[in-house]
Amino acid sequence: MGDCLDGGDEPIRARDRLLLDVMLGKLATYLRMCGFDAVYALDREEEADDRLLAMARAEGRTLVTRDRGLANRTNDSVLLTARDVTEQLRELREAGFRLELSDRPARCGQCNGIVERVDGEEPTPGYAPDPGETAVWRCVDCGQCFWKGSHWDDVGETLREL
Repeated sequence: MGDCLDGGDEPIRARDRLLLDVMLGKLATYLRMCGFDAVYALDREEEADDRLLAMARAEGRTLVTRDRGLANRTNDSVLLTARDVTEQLRELREAGFRLELSDRPARCGQCNGIVERVDGEEPTPGYAPDPGETAVWRCVDCGQCFWKGSHWDDVGETLREL
């Protein structure tokens, strides 16, 4: 794995900004659920290595990739070898990433935007529970609603089993 420490001696924490290459879309969702500011390359319609490197530099992001050549082109990268998302999470945990769900969602799993709690009186889409009965959060960027349901529980279980 590439360099996964910030400043050389501190483990990467949820406050750090990540850029995931085109091979890591499913991983981006897990990292966002753990509170990471995790941009996925295809969400920005970027695939070219040079553009990804420039984006990572310009935005102060650590590049997470499965591409050894791409990882070798920057000092601030994490090289993953696994194809399976659970194994990728295991590699990240072993590299010092704190992978756990917080008490409340912080990032949108769809677009990486910030989420805010929906007031109990606000309307929500038909797919979301009543915010007067269940805590619901809405992305300020795309409007997607989130709550701690079975998907939240499944991700939590996956993380506990790493």
